[in-house]
Amino acid sequence: MSDSDGKKPLGLKGARPGNVKQSFSHGRTKNVVVETKRKRVVVPKPGGAKPSITGSPSVGDPAKRPAGISDAEMDRRMKALQAAKEQEAADAERRAREEEERAQERERRRAEAEAKEREEKEREDALRAKEEEDARKLREAEEAKQRADAPPAAAAVPGEPAVAPAGPRGGGKAAPTPARRDRDDRDTKGGKARVDDGRRSGKLTLNQALRGGEGRHKSMAAMKRKQERARQKAMGGTVEREKIVRDVQLPEAIVVSELAVRMAERVADVVKALMTNGIMATQTQTIDADTAELIIEEFGHNVVRVSDSDVEDVITQVEDDEKDLKPRAPVITIMGHVDHGKTSLLDAIRNARVTAGEAGGITQHIGAYQVEQDGKELTFLDTPGHAAFTSMRARGAQVTDIVVLVVAADDAVMPQTIEAINHAKAAGVPMIVAINKIDKHEANPDKVRTDLLQHEVIVEKMSGDVQDVEVSATTGQGLDELLEAIALQSEILELKANPDRSASGAVIEAQLDVGRGPVATVLVQNGTLRQGDIFVVGEQYGKVRALINDQGDRVKEAGPSVPVEVLGLNGTPEAGDVLNVVDTEAQAREIAEYRANAAKDKRAAAGAATTLEQLMAKAKDDENVSEMPILVKADVQGSAEAIVQAMEKIGNDEVRVRVLHSGVGAITESDIGLAEASGAPVFGFNVRANASARNTANQKGVEIRYYSIIYDLVDDVKQAASGLLSAEIKESFIGYAEIKEVFKVTGVGKVAGCLVTEGVARRSAGVRLLRDNVVIHEGTLKTLKRFKDEVPEVQSGQECGMAFEAYDDIRPGDVIEIFTREEVERSLD
Repeated sequence: MSDSDGKKPLGLKGARPGNVKQSFSHGRTKNVVVETKRKRVVVPKPGGAKPSITGSPSVGDPAKRPAGISDAEMDRRMKALQAAKEQEAADAERRAREEEERAQERERRRAEAEAKEREEKEREDALRAKEEEDARKLREAEEAKQRADAPPAAAAVPGEPAVAPAGPRGGGKAAPTPARRDRDDRDTKGGKARVDDGRRSGKLTLNQALRGGEGRHKSMAAMKRKQERARQKAMGGTVEREKIVRDVQLPEAIVVSELAVRMAERVADVVKALMTNGIMATQTQTIDADTAELIIEEFGHNVVRVSDSDVEDVITQVEDDEKDLKPRAPVITIMGHVDHGKTSLLDAIRNARVTAGEAGGITQHIGAYQVEQDGKELTFLDTPGHAAFTSMRARGAQVTDIVVLVVAADDAVMPQTIEAINHAKAAGVPMIVAINKIDKHEANPDKVRTDLLQHEVIVEKMSGDVQDVEVSATTGQGLDELLEAIALQSEILELKANPDRSASGAVIEAQLDVGRGPVATVLVQNGTLRQGDIFVVGEQYGKVRALINDQGDRVKEAGPSVPVEVLGLNGTPEAGDVLNVVDTEAQAREIAEYRANAAKDKRAAAGAATTLEQLMAKAKDDENVSEMPILVKADVQGSAEAIVQAMEKIGNDEVRVRVLHSGVGAITESDIGLAEASGAPVFGFNVRANASARNTANQKGVEIRYYSIIYDLVDDVKQAASGLLSAEIKESFIGYAEIKEVFKVTGVGKVAGCLVTEGVARRSAGVRLLRDNVVIHEGTLKTLKRFKDEVPEVQSGQECGMAFEAYDDIRPGDVIEIFTREEVERSLD
């Protein structure tokens, strides 16, 4: 905009105007007025403070300081600002120093890589030069030999040139000319080979790796293999690697990749061989043993057929040498009927109070204890006497050497006493009869001896070979005689074992401890179990983390006939499982997995119906049977097993108890979820529910019941199952009436004029119509009238009118039977 317009130019304050000439195409120009901003120059006032470095107001100039800031605050801010600047400078210096060190390190690595690369290049050049020199000498030697073997040339004809040697067309090899030989020499000396085999084209150097070169690079191992192959080729051919023939263990089915690993062959080669034989299988598919055997033989290996059960072959059953056997303590099992004083007798022997620790004064676990008698160790097992603990008594008899049968002198032989006798006979172990409670007035030991005769147990006082001792757990009478009898019997047995071999033993009891995890009470039967041993027990395995004896003390090892608690299992084993020590954890895991799979297959086979008829019959039976589902959690495996067995015995053809799940340990939230889904109560035996399980049970309405005595649990389940029984209908006959006449009444139908001959006729009662003593109708009365009035009942000897509901086929002479129905609740015995 120019001044000629009469308007003031638009500009910045404090700027001065200027003209700029602009040039355009076709010779056009234009003058433009521009304004230039003048630079502000700050001049300090005389006597004033120096301006701050950061442009902040001076400390000594209150006029330029922000309002409300004191001198002390201003000094503090300035010091903090100065400290921050110093820290920033120090950080910058440190970063510069670190960057310099990193640069030096990178330079050093680059120099090392370049030096290494130069060294490799020089070595390869020297090797190539040597190979070319050797090839040239070999070629010259062959040419010299050919010239020496060639026939003499024909005499030259005058005036004609001499015939040159045949070139390549003639089938011969042309000798190198001097010029060509000199050129080859120059090329060799200069280090330039005309043939480029590309050996270094794919080599991965350190610089390329650091730079992150594009494309896919081969590994250093692949490059070394390539160089080795090129070197062998240059030296006159490849060297075949010697074939290693392996013994390949072949199970009944194997995965293709596992087969390749066992043969030490490439998976791709194995898949290719399968395809060649017409089998399209990938590396993750399973092939049968016959196909795998074909592939193994094709690769030149030996086939060793094995089965899945061969994994247990590592558990060797070696017969011990007689000289390695040493005397061991006898294992004595206390057996008998409930409340006959088994545990009290063991208390008296141990001078302890074991009975006080059992709920209800009855033994519900197998207890294992050691007692020292005259310098010799005795191992006692205490078994429960209740009927529900049959399997516990059977296990006690299987692992024992001597059975002490406790019979109360005031009670004689009882059902569990007979069962204990049968267990002892089945196990083939000697028996000692302890007639307990001999101190009572009503004690009759001779009756006990007589009752035992019925079960083929003849004691010494009855001219038999079974020792019998009269004892009293209360007064201690006869305890010494009992121990002497046990010692005598053990001497006769001559019990020995080899403590210097891998340990084996039986699980007496197992439980899930909150703080210690799965714990198994093991009776070592052979060898010595040590801390750190790897073992397999049933479907579980583990490593011995700790051994605890019956006194609660930690021990380093346990020899034959010693009961100990074993910690370190991966799961809770079944009571009665056998523990075996193996060499490696892999073996233990493999054996445990095989046993678990076998048990799963066995359960699946047992639960499956084999035919359609069986399946339909089972479904039909299930329709007619009411089930009461329950969940059971116990403190130890033996108690859970005993409860499940007791539940299976409850019920009849109409009602049965089904245990959905049984386990060891506290009641958890997952147990509550299962119970809620199936509508089942949860029974805890000597265990409790954790906090989350209790809260979930309250929210979901799941009932949890706690028990410490197995009697109460069995009785409550019986009572609950009895509620599922359909009530029994009981009929009571209250009267008879005879039809005299039949009338037709409009709106009502046929009405029978009757005479009540016996009892009473009630309208609310049920009636049956009898014709010639045959029931032809059963139903209810529609009306009961006396004259013209509706009445509730008619007494014997009176006449009345009756009409049946929805039935008119009545005749004179028919008899009406009147009865009442009553529902009677039933219960399971």
